Amino acid sequence: MADAREINKSEEIRKVGAELKVNGQKISPKAIMDILAKKGIEVSSAQCSTVLKKAGFKRRKRRAGEAGAEVAPAKAARKSDVVTVEDVIAAKKAAEQFGGAARLLAALKALERLS
Repeated sequence: MADAREINKSEEIRKVGAELKVNGQKISPKAIMDILAKKGIEVSSAQCSTVLKKAGFKRRKRRAGEAGAEVAPAKAARKSDVVTVEDVIAAKKAAEQFGGAARLLAALKALERLS
């Protein structure tokens, strides 16, 4: 094996990344670390990520339709975020049953502590 001072780890990471790309394999820091470990070169995951990013091997962004990726509904479309007139009327009725808004809020806080 070559002397540790003669090995350019960044260049080795780029070479392995290029080989993986040519072969159509996934380019990940873990895969590169495993390949280089077999050659006797120890590199960190952070070093692999940094070198790959600077070399142009940027991660592909997930698309909405990709398998396994769920699309969160728009924030305004969530039922829990929207207060309707019916919700306000129901809250008013509940406050009347509890003897006022302050007692209703105290009951809700107690319920929240129990959960």
